[in-house]
Amino acid sequence: MLRLVARRGYAATSVPDVIAAARVSRNAFYAQFADKEACFLAGCERDLPEMIDSIHTAASGAGDRWSEALWLGMVAYLRWWQERPEYAQAYFVELPRAGERAVEQRDAAYRPFLDMFGALAARARLEDPSLPPLRAAVPRLIVYGATEFIASEVREGRVATLTSSAGDLYHYVAALLAGPDHGIPTTPSA
Repeated sequence: MLRLVARRGYAATSVPDVIAAARVSRNAFYAQFADKEACFLAGCERDLPEMIDSIHTAASGAGDRWSEALWLGMVAYLRWWQERPEYAQAYFVELPRAGERAVEQRDAAYRPFLDMFGALAARARLEDPSLPPLRAAVPRLIVYGATEFIASEVREGRVATLTSSAGDLYHYVAALLAGPDHGIPTTPSA
């Protein structure tokens, strides 16, 4: 499903296309999924726990510095998508086009990221108590802004170079997490 949607788009992909590509029977498809949307949403959701684990694993190598954890997690996140270009196309470009349930599912998938950025902000304030309190909207601004930036990169055919955006995204996120009038921690080495 994800491969076909990445190549043809969600609207142009049909259940018979998926059945043929997967080499399964119509009955086998409908035993697993109610319809095309259910199959697509399941495909988009399937590997997200693995991706979250890869971010946590990468960030765990940061030691005590929140900025290093941010950098390592960001690079791992971008690399994860870069290594899965069809998944990136389906998720970032086609998922929002698949209807209300798809948008709701994507919004629910943001929760671990909102929590991660909230935890990073708290960690930053432990390291530097002079940082101002985190404004409530900041994690959402980070997640929605970064998601749209990555989606634009994917739409422009730059999924193969997503990790080259790590420095820009790092500065965007670090500036929002640190708050106004505070310096942005320098980009840690990769």
